[in-house]
This record gives sequence, structure tokens and C-alpha cells, in this order.
Amino acid sequence: MPPRDHSSIPVDKLTEEQAKAELDRLAKELAAHDRRYYQEDAPIISDADYDALRRRNNAIEARFPELIRSDSPSRKVGAAPTGRFGKIRHAVPMLSLDNAFSEEDVTEFVARVRRFLKIPEDETVAFTAEPKIDGLSLSLRYEGGKLAYGATRGDGETGEDVTANVRTLDDIPERLKGRKLPEVCEIRGEVYMLHSDFLALNKRQAEAGEPVYANPRNSAAGSLRQKDAAVTASRRLKFFAYGWGEISDVPETTQSGMIEWIGEIGFRTNPLLRLCRSIEQMLAVYRDIEGKRAKLGYDIDGVVYKLDRLDWQQRLGFVSRSPRWAIAHKFAAEKATTIVNDIDIQVGRTGALTPVAKLEPVTVGGVVVQNATLHNEDYIKGIGNDGNPIRNGVDIRIGDTVIVQRAGDVIPQVLDVVLDKRPKSAKPYRFPTVCPVCGSHAVREEGEAVRRCTGGLICPAQQVERLRHFVSRDAFDIEGFGEKQVQAFFADGLVMEPADIFTLEKRDRRATKKLADREGYGEVSVRNLFAAIEARRKIPLNRLIYALGIRHVGETNAKLIARHYGTIEALRDGLTAAGKGPESEAYQELISIGGIGEVVADAVVEFFKEKRNREALDRLLDEIEVEPMEQARSDSPVAGKTVVFTGSLEKMTRDEAKAMAERLGARVAGSVSKKTDLVVAGPGAGSKLKDAQKHGVKVLSEDEWFALVK
Repeated sequence: MPPRDHSSIPVDKLTEEQAKAELDRLAKELAAHDRRYYQEDAPIISDADYDALRRRNNAIEARFPELIRSDSPSRKVGAAPTGRFGKIRHAVPMLSLDNAFSEEDVTEFVARVRRFLKIPEDETVAFTAEPKIDGLSLSLRYEGGKLAYGATRGDGETGEDVTANVRTLDDIPERLKGRKLPEVCEIRGEVYMLHSDFLALNKRQAEAGEPVYANPRNSAAGSLRQKDAAVTASRRLKFFAYGWGEISDVPETTQSGMIEWIGEIGFRTNPLLRLCRSIEQMLAVYRDIEGKRAKLGYDIDGVVYKLDRLDWQQRLGFVSRSPRWAIAHKFAAEKATTIVNDIDIQVGRTGALTPVAKLEPVTVGGVVVQNATLHNEDYIKGIGNDGNPIRNGVDIRIGDTVIVQRAGDVIPQVLDVVLDKRPKSAKPYRFPTVCPVCGSHAVREEGEAVRRCTGGLICPAQQVERLRHFVSRDAFDIEGFGEKQVQAFFADGLVMEPADIFTLEKRDRRATKKLADREGYGEVSVRNLFAAIEARRKIPLNRLIYALGIRHVGETNAKLIARHYGTIEALRDGLTAAGKGPESEAYQELISIGGIGEVVADAVVEFFKEKRNREALDRLLDEIEVEPMEQARSDSPVAGKTVVFTGSLEKMTRDEAKAMAERLGARVAGSVSKKTDLVVAGPGAGSKLKDAQKHGVKVLSEDEWFALVK
């Protein structure tokens, strides 16, 4: 029986096991969306939907702090560089910002800053407020006043070298102005495109028969990452500076002073930036900028507030992927009204049946959209994730006039139905109970929001998707073997399973009709394809595991499993033995892997219990060589350990202590259990100290903690 999907269960109703499964699912799903947004410039969900996934992840972590994963989305920003450009490691990480979605969120943000710094209520705390540009983050390093290089954000630690391209932007100076410039100075900001330039570019693309861009953000990102700098130069990109990274001599003491200085040395800064001395002023600036949004000529998706005093910024520091001293107050998603012409059911790689509304084309926020996600059958019926009616229980029907919303994305969601415009002939939509691709029963397990095809290996939709996943960038990464080739070869019966890819050349030599004779191919292209396949006959164990497409096993879990077992032989033997049952020693070994819970373990075990899966894997292993996985290493004495702080700490605040431990790779929990490794106890420690003694957990004083972590 496959593991259950718990995405429909409210956070406060989740059991610990369900919470583990949800954190695993969210880590995988958010990593995939990060890759599509940051690497491919082609997101598939709206900003609002993405933010909702992050909020759910953060809410689960807040309720179950002991379950926070080492690869948690709350600790990551962006995605790894694509490999198309050289890599540059940022001297100071380029982090993301936490989001605020309401005035209450902003008020709480300011209150957190005051609590952390112990600032009395009668003392003024100033913040800057400026538009949040919807573009591509860029870091520019100057040495001796001269531009040394430009790098994208990448995964926050390492970005792509786009120096040649940034030199073509008029807003980026080759040399800084002024005297007594810092020897090293990194200026950071956002590359964006004006609406007028975006529309002109798409017109040129269409006239040339080239693909058009979905929105200015994607266009700016794609334009900056061109291999030919001349193409970048033709795209008329703009740049706003809003911050800095490494700087050898900080010339000002405030955020507002630094932005003014950045303008003086040659950069464009946003003229709408304001200094605010109260929450009321911050919200007033937000409303003012929101009112001007449509007339700015470029895309923004919110307002960023930053604490003005730099010494206070330094004291607050960072948490996970974002600074404590800044937050992005997001705008509400943009909306439009259109008609549902049809409802299409798409079958995904895991067999999930996903409904998509086929819309009368409509422009939403400057983007023409024709499709909208309907999420699942409950959403169509007007039932929420918690079982309560949404949209006042109004269902969605073919022919309905609906309100759609988006936030910087192509694919919006249907937000509401305009009931007084519903045609009399419109009938309630009947969600299919059979797979539209293979005809197998489509079942919905108790507690799941998703209906899935039971066809498994025989469903063409899943087979094609599994092969696409197998050859994808983070799996086998076979150049020239993309979606089009997978679909064509599958349709012709040439590649039906992974092993077929590696026997393709041998079979082609014996075939009457050669690949080179196919439309769109030739001797050179076929030779290149076979060479690309040959180059992937040797693969690291973790990439092989990820390529198998096992549910709940993303890149991170694949690495955890690979590091534990080390070799393909040990992996196959161990996971096959784990199929004997949860009481078996092999199964207990599997769930003992840090970060691997029962949901992931069950998914992996089910894969290896299936005889046809093992046979297909054996056929693949006859064709490839699997490289052993290096074991994980760490220099920190507390990396990977679970730490609890209790009592009154005297050398730093509780928040600072937690932040310090997390920087060293530890997991900070709010309660003591048998899984806790260390308890750091100050004066006044109470029940947690007793729990530590009860579970035999090592207890350190604050001084002993500092001695341990040096």
C-alpha cells in the first residue's frame, strides 16, 4: 500500500509521523520549484502558491522543531547554478527575505526586532521602505574601484559568472565614482526589464519565429544569462542597487545612509525609498507604492522593510535563509475574470490526476493566460483541505465565469465563481474514476486529496514521465535526450524502460530503419546522442537512486540513502531485506538514517518489493557502472546533533544562542526527548533539566557549551 499524502490535513491536526512525511514532501516540492524559478526561469506555480507551501513548511517546523530537516526549505535560498556558466562563490551569502502578507505580520516583525534587541517601547526604531523589484538578483564586485565580476544569486552560496553580460548594462558602471573608495566593494541589486522593452522584445521574438517570454522577470533572467553578451546588450536591461555584500570599509552607519552613498558612487537606486519611524509610516509607504504600482513601468511584488541602524542589523544577524532585520511585505495576487471552456485531466509521473481549467484567454498582470490549476476534485466541488466548504460551497463547472488570480506567474488559479453568470445548462463536473490515459481505476485513499491511477508500470503517462525524470538534469542528465526524444522513442517502442536507453545504439546497428533516417536526425546528431548516452554509463549512486523516480525520494533523500549504504550492492541487499517487514533489522536500519522517516522508508521498500522494479533495475545495472558514494563529513562538534537551551542564559539572548547553534549545523528543539543530544542549562532551568536527567541526556553549562564549540 503506497504512503499516504497528508497535504490536506491542517497543521494543528498532524501527527508526528504525518508531520515528518509532510516536511519530506514539502522539501522535495519546494526544491523542484526553486530549480524551475532560479535555474530554468520557467516557474509553474504562482508566487502565492509557492509562499503557501513555504508557510505550511514553516508552520509544521514551528509545531515540531525536533523534526526540522538538515535540508529544510527554511534554511535554503535559490537553487544551485545550472553549469552553463562558471561558478563564483559569494564572499557573503546572498540570502532571501521572509515574507509578510498582512499588516499584522508587519507589526509582529517590528515587535520581534524590539524583543530581540530589548528596545523599550518609547525608543524610536527606524526602517527603510522600498519597492521589491520582481527581477533577477545580482552581485557586483569592485576591486580598487573597478568592476571585477558579476554573479547571480544561484543557491545563495555560489552563483553564475555573468561578468561579460553585466558589462553591457548602462546602469552598471565599470568604475565607481568618488575618492577614498573601499578597496573591496560588492554592490547588490536587481536586474529587471521595463514593460515597454518586454513587449517590444516579444514582438521581435514572434516575428522571428522564436519563443516569446511569459513575463518581464523571466525575460530579464533569460536575457542576463545569454551565452552571447551581444544578445544581452540588445535586451535593454535595467539595474536597481539596494544593498551590499563584502565591503572592506563601510562608509555609513545606517541603511539609508548606505543607499545614498551607493547612489553617489554611480548606481541607480529606487527613488521611492523612504525612511519610516513608526509602523504607521511603514504601512502608509506600502499603500502609496501599491497605488503607484500600475504606473511604474516595471514589475514589483511588494515592499521591503529594513532596519536602518547597521549595528542593530549586525546584532540581529540571520536565521536560516533570511536576515532577522528585513522582511518583504507582499502585494495581493493580481486578478481577472474569464470563462472556463473545459476541464482537462492531466496524469503525472506518480499517477496523480490533476484537473486544469482551459480558459478563454485573458490578460492577468500583463501576461496572457489560458490555463489555471484546479488543484484536485475537492477544489472543484468547493470543499477546502479541512473538509469545510470554500467559495461558500460553490462548485466550478464548464461554462462558468470565474475570477482567476496570479502573482508573477503564467499559471494562475481559479479563485471564485461569478454565480449570477452561470449558464442554465452548466452541470456539476464529474471527476473521472478511471485514468484518462490507460483506463485503469483511479482511486483516492482515505485522507488524501489526490486521486491516482492504479496502472503503475503499464500506464503510458507514467512510463513517459518516469523516463523523462530518469534522463533529467539532476538524474542521468543525458544531453540531447529530452522530452521530445523520450516521447518519440516511447511511441515507437524504442525506449520503454531505462535499460533500453543504453542498448539503443546496439539495437540501431541491427535495425533496418536507422535512427539517422528519422525526421529531424542525421549521422552527426545520432552520433552525438550515442556519445551522450555512453558518457552516462558511469553514475554516482545518489543520482541513480534519484533517477528511479521513487515517490518521496528527492535529491536530498537520495543522498542520505546513498551515503548510508555506500554501494549499489549494499543498497539493493539492504532494501530488499527491509521488505520483510517493519520489525526486520534491515527496516530498522533504514529508518535510523537521519532525515529518513517511515513515509520515505515505506516508499523505498515498496519499490524494491516489486519484482518488476527489481528486474528492470537489474537490466539497467547490466548496462551501467554505479560509483560508490562518499560518506558525509563535518568539522563542527555539534553538527547533526539536537540541542535544547533552557534556563536564563547570561552571555547572549536565547534567540542568539539558537542562531549560533544552527550556524554550527545543530538542530535546536524546544523540548527534551530521548532523541536530544545536548541540553545547555542556565540558572533557573526547570522541567527540561529534569527531562534531560530522565532520558540520560548530557547537560552542559553555558561556559561548557562555549568551550565545546570554541
